[in-house]
Amino acid sequence: MTGMRWPLVPLGEVAPLVRRPLVVEPEGKYREIGIRSHGKGVFHKLPVSGLELGDKRVYRICPGDLLFNIVFAWEGAVALAGVGEEGMIGSHRFLTCVVDRERADASFLRHFFTTPTGLAHLLASSPGGAGRNRTLGLAGLSRIPVPLPPLDDQRRIVARLDAVSARLKACAETTERQEAELAAMLQQAFARITAGSPRARMADVAPLVRRPIEVEPDGQYPELGIRSFGRGPFHKPSLSGLDAGSKRLFRIEPGDLVFNIVFAWEGAVAIARPEDAGRVGSHRFLTCVADQTRVSAEILRFWFLSREGLAALGQASPGGAGRNRTLGLDALSRIEVPIPSLDAQAWFEALHARASNLRALHAAAADDAAALVPAMLHQTFSPAAC
Repeated sequence: MTGMRWPLVPLGEVAPLVRRPLVVEPEGKYREIGIRSHGKGVFHKLPVSGLELGDKRVYRICPGDLLFNIVFAWEGAVALAGVGEEGMIGSHRFLTCVVDRERADASFLRHFFTTPTGLAHLLASSPGGAGRNRTLGLAGLSRIPVPLPPLDDQRRIVARLDAVSARLKACAETTERQEAELAAMLQQAFARITAGSPRARMADVAPLVRRPIEVEPDGQYPELGIRSFGRGPFHKPSLSGLDAGSKRLFRIEPGDLVFNIVFAWEGAVAIARPEDAGRVGSHRFLTCVADQTRVSAEILRFWFLSREGLAALGQASPGGAGRNRTLGLDALSRIEVPIPSLDAQAWFEALHARASNLRALHAAAADDAAALVPAMLHQTFSPAAC
């Protein structure tokens, strides 16, 4: 069917807007829906009482409704109500279109609105600025032209897309389970090599090393950032010398164990990679250099991201939450870290490297999988077909 041009009909002709206003009882209990952007479906908000809803206008949702969040429809806040949405409500910001089942398949229309063509129509029908200033107009929505191949063909297309999505979901769940098993295995292995091992202060095995640089007004200084929760380093845009002003900058070298002192307590710890060479950090980024004759940076990084290590960083970061918790230089230097034997360290690092390679394969497969359904949608709803 993708080689043929499908007829186009206004959405309002096959899926008109239907409103089911609900009278709110003060003693009643109600549960509202929400719609995630980017075609990620419906979610359920916490139950509220009629008193909490007050004079808010709400409407009943029914299974099979084609749903649009008028504020974020332009970025794919489109979904299909299922049996789980029976009895739920939505505010005036949620439009419910009831599909004529003799002419159109609701899932087919939902898929269309997640394609670049469908999103472009929703964007054009949502005048205004970005974010909450862009609102989908009711009249504009009803006029959007939607492709309408024969109903049997619509159902076949939906069945094929849903089957692929189901397989991808099953694969993602398997990968998630494997990732959890990998993490547990590494934690157990690390616990074995560090059990009973001697301890040493950071100052003795991985002292702080500062490499201040002289900032030139016409220079460019690419910065390095560290994500929280052990998610590694990332590259910030370059900072010009003029923008840097009196800001102190320090050179970061590959192999450095880097701490973001503002968020170290939540795992903003990483090892600088070869591709991070030449990057700089402000005074908020501490670089420690491990004495390789005693302990590797990877062993230290793994420990600092363990429950015990994070607790130690938390104790060394006094203050309140967020930016009020700052890792102290002296406190970091006094933290005592486990020092397993070099043979045990080498064994663990080899194990960790194999796990990292497996995770890289998982990530590549996930990227390929994430591109599969959009590619199928593009092929199905290509301009030649629509």
